[in-house]
Amino acid sequence: MPIPFFSPRDLSFHLYEVLQVDQLTRFTHFQDHDRSSFDMVLGAATQISENLLRPLLTVMDRDEPQLVDGKIRVHPDMRAIIRRFGDDGWINAPFTYEEGGQQLPATVMTAATFIFGAANYSSSVFPFLTTGAANLIRSFGSPELIDRFTPNMYAGRWQGTMALTEPDAGSSLSDITTSAELVDNESGTYRIRGQKIYISAGDHDACDNVIHLMLAKIKGGPGIATPAGAKGISLFVVPQKRPTETGGLVDNDVLTAGVYHKMGYKGAPIAHLMVGSNEGAVGYLLGEPHQGLRYMFQMMNEARIGVGMNAVSIGTAAYYASLAYARERPQGRLISEKDPGKPQTPIIRHADVKRMLLFQKAVLEGSLGLLLQCSQYADVVHAAEGDERDRAVLLLDLLTPVAKSYPSEIGCLTTSAAVQILGGAGYTTDFPVEQFYREARIHPIHEGTTGIHGLDLLGRKVTLQGGRAVQYWAEEVQKTMAEASQHNELQPMVDELGKALGLLDTVTRHLLGLMPTNTEAALSDATLYLEMFGIINIGWQWLRQATVATQKLPGALSEADRNFYNGKLMTARYFMEYELIKICSLAKRLQSPDRVTVAMQSEWF
Repeated sequence: MPIPFFSPRDLSFHLYEVLQVDQLTRFTHFQDHDRSSFDMVLGAATQISENLLRPLLTVMDRDEPQLVDGKIRVHPDMRAIIRRFGDDGWINAPFTYEEGGQQLPATVMTAATFIFGAANYSSSVFPFLTTGAANLIRSFGSPELIDRFTPNMYAGRWQGTMALTEPDAGSSLSDITTSAELVDNESGTYRIRGQKIYISAGDHDACDNVIHLMLAKIKGGPGIATPAGAKGISLFVVPQKRPTETGGLVDNDVLTAGVYHKMGYKGAPIAHLMVGSNEGAVGYLLGEPHQGLRYMFQMMNEARIGVGMNAVSIGTAAYYASLAYARERPQGRLISEKDPGKPQTPIIRHADVKRMLLFQKAVLEGSLGLLLQCSQYADVVHAAEGDERDRAVLLLDLLTPVAKSYPSEIGCLTTSAAVQILGGAGYTTDFPVEQFYREARIHPIHEGTTGIHGLDLLGRKVTLQGGRAVQYWAEEVQKTMAEASQHNELQPMVDELGKALGLLDTVTRHLLGLMPTNTEAALSDATLYLEMFGIINIGWQWLRQATVATQKLPGALSEADRNFYNGKLMTARYFMEYELIKICSLAKRLQSPDRVTVAMQSEWF
C-alpha cells in the first residue's frame, strides 16, 4: 500500500472547520464557488499528484537535469505534465474569467499547491513559476505584451521565470549590473545585456519558450538620468525566443551557460544565463521605468507564501513516511517491559519516537494553518473594500516574512527528525526521507534568506503605520484566546499564549527603543526576533485548532474523527510544552546588552 504524502482529513479541517473558507463566497469575486467546487479542485489536485507527480519522485531525483548542446534536458514526462497543468487551467486558475481563469480563491489554490508539493516538489514548481511571471505581465504590461505572451504561458507551452540574481549581486539587488539600452521608445523595446544565475526553470526542453521577467538598469543617455541603487532598476520581459509577427520564434540572444547541480530539489533545473552576449537580447519594458523592484515584489511576496508552503509540503511528506515506518518497525521493548522473551514493540510506542513525531506534526500542521490564514488574508485584500481590506493588507504584510521563514527553517529540523526515526535506514537512498531532508534545505534561501526577512519584520513591518499591523495581529490572537477561554480545559494554553504576547511586547519595545541611537545593535539579532515571533504565531494557530477540536469532541463522532480531534488536542499541548517555551531564552538573548555578533571582529575568526 502506498505511503500517504498528506492528510486530506487534516487539510479539510484547516479549510472548513478552522478557516471556514467557504465564507469567501460572500464576496462578489468568489460568488460562483461553493464547497463542492473547492472539493472538486482539491480532488483534481490529489488525482494529478497520485497519478502523474508522485510516480516520478525518485527518478527525478536520481536522473537530474543536464546541459546538452546548449539546452537543459529534464525528465521527458515533464512536457506532458506541464501541458496538463495548462490544459486543466491550473496556471491561471486565480485570474479573472475574462482572462480564462476561474477566479479561484488563493486559499484553495494554496491548498492545491500544498498537495502538489507534497507529492513531488520538483515537478510542481514548473507551472506555478509561470503563474507568477504571467501575473506580473497581466498586472503591469500593455495590452500588446499581455496578448503576445500570456496565452501560451497559461497553456503550459511557454515557461515563466523570475530572473533577479547575478554573480556579484546575490540578494543585494541594488548592485545588479545587467543593462538595458533603449531601441524604440514607442514600442518600449530595449537591448538587454548581462548575466543571471540560479534561475529556476530558466531553460529546459519541456516547453517551447521561456519568458524571463528580468531586472535591469536602463543605460543613461542625453537628458536621461538613471537613479542610483535600487531606485534605478526596471523590469523587462525578455523571451528566450522572440515571437515574430507570423507566429514563429527566433533566438533572442539568451544563452544557457550552465546548469547547477543541487543537493536536493534536483528535478527542476537552475540555470546560469548569458543575456545579450552578441547583438543584445530584445527586452520589453514592463510598466514604468525604474519601478522594477516595486513590481517584482508583487511576485516575490506571492512567492514567499509559496516557499513557506513548499517547505510544509516536503516536511509533511517526510512526516507521513516516518509515521508509517514507526508503526511497522519493531525494535526493543518499553522501559517497563524488560522481559527478553516478549516480542519487540513497534517503535511508535517509545516515548522519544513519539516526541519526534509530535515535533513534526506540531510544527507542520501549525505552519499549514498560518500559511492558509495568510492566503485567506490575500483573498480578502483582493475581494473586500474599506476597513476590512485595509486590515487584511496590514496583517498580510506583517505575517509574510514569518510565513515564509519559520516553516522553511524549522522544516530542515522536521525532515531531520524523520530521518532519525528511520535510523540507519533513513540515511540510505532506499527510503524517501533522505531526499526530503535534502530538498527541505533550499527554502531558508529561496525568495530572500531568513536574515533578510528578520530585518524586514523588525526593521519595517512591526512599525507599519505606527504599529497598527502589530495591533491588528494582537487583536486577532486575543480574539482566539477569548474563544478558547470558554473551555476550561484550554485555559492553561490561553495563559501560556498570553504570557508569550506580553513577553513579545516587552522585547519589541526594548528593540525599537534602541533604534534611534544604535540601529545596528537593535537589528543585529533580527533573525532571532523573527524566530520568536514565528513560534508565537504557531502557538496562536494551535490554540485555534485546539478550540475547534474541543468544540467537536462532545458530539457523536466516528472512532476516526474522535482519534483525529484527540490528536489535535495532544499536539497543541505538545507545542505549548515543548516549543512555545523556547521564546523565554530568545527573549533573554534579545534583551541582553551584550552584542557579541556586533563586537566580534572578522580577523578573530
